[in-house]
Amino acid sequence: MQKGRLKKVFPGGNTCRGFHSFYDYIIEPDAARIFVIKGGPGVGKSTFMRKIGEEMLSRGYDVEFHCCSSDNGSLDGVVIPAIRVALLDGTAPHVVDPKNPGAVDEIIHLGDHWNEEGLRAHKKEIMALNQEVARLFRRAYSYLAAAHLFLEEVRRFYQETGAFNQGTFDKLSLELIHQIFDGKERQTDSPRARHLFATAITPDGAVSHLETIVGHLPKRYIISGDDGTGKTLLVRRVMDAALMRGFDVEAYHCALDPSRIEHLVIPALQVAVVNSVEPHFYRPHEGDTVVDTMRCVRPVGDPQLLAERDTAREMYRRALEEAVNFIRRAKKVHDEMEAYYIPHMNFADIEARRQQVLARILEMAAAPQTP
Repeated sequence: MQKGRLKKVFPGGNTCRGFHSFYDYIIEPDAARIFVIKGGPGVGKSTFMRKIGEEMLSRGYDVEFHCCSSDNGSLDGVVIPAIRVALLDGTAPHVVDPKNPGAVDEIIHLGDHWNEEGLRAHKKEIMALNQEVARLFRRAYSYLAAAHLFLEEVRRFYQETGAFNQGTFDKLSLELIHQIFDGKERQTDSPRARHLFATAITPDGAVSHLETIVGHLPKRYIISGDDGTGKTLLVRRVMDAALMRGFDVEAYHCALDPSRIEHLVIPALQVAVVNSVEPHFYRPHEGDTVVDTMRCVRPVGDPQLLAERDTAREMYRRALEEAVNFIRRAKKVHDEMEAYYIPHMNFADIEARRQQVLARILEMAAAPQTP
């Protein structure tokens, strides 16, 4: 049996606005079944989901791993699109409660399998570590806000110097939209946009899973150019054009500023529009079309203006490094907190429960699918 294709995304991110969640877009609310997994740190939620995802992959199903931005080795969710089933981590900072309990959503509480008396003995230490994690993330978000401030200074460079040619950019936008949609029939009168992150700011720095999202597609348009030359605006215009023409889209947002859309996938056309920029530079594959937004700006030769831009870019990178350092420290403290839970968990019972859930998912997979 051929193994399924694994797609990795981030449903939430550490951003200049704090933690930003796209959890509502992991799977549609009317899915066949959503398992919401509850429990404290170190109780095995991620392993529970990962093992089920890996089993379904081995059985030939395409699977989505929704990775955790605060611990890139951990999962916030697993989706099996073909049978419309998802498993979600329902704990903070992305608390999930059943919206359609029983009919769609079901809670699996791994806290049923812990020794509460053993955990209460470490109440003081656990609470202190929790407070320290929260403090470190507050510091991280302050530095991410500062990084965004300096990056915006970089982005304004071409506008403020008068180097950006709006007319040329508008023509470029129309050319790209024409290339993608000319001759394509409308898909639906109620198109949907799904919002996620392809890249996240993690304890390991900026981590991108873009290749798992677009690497298999037959056609990619790679947007290249400096910051501030309209790349994300171009992606946004293509998304608006797709929705107006009745095409569902997947919109992948900027890891630092979730208001910006960096990449777009149009599943019905098997097309991706990719913003190739730090920290997710994308090397074009054979057959890709490169769209260079630098053709919309004239060179700026004033060394003082260039120095101002370069200083702002360097300050952006330094602030981002400091933010990552605080996120890394928060991960270390969180690991210390997990160490109090792990000895008091009955992992044999949790494994038995996982096997029960897997058996139910396999039954759903074997049953005829209904829309």
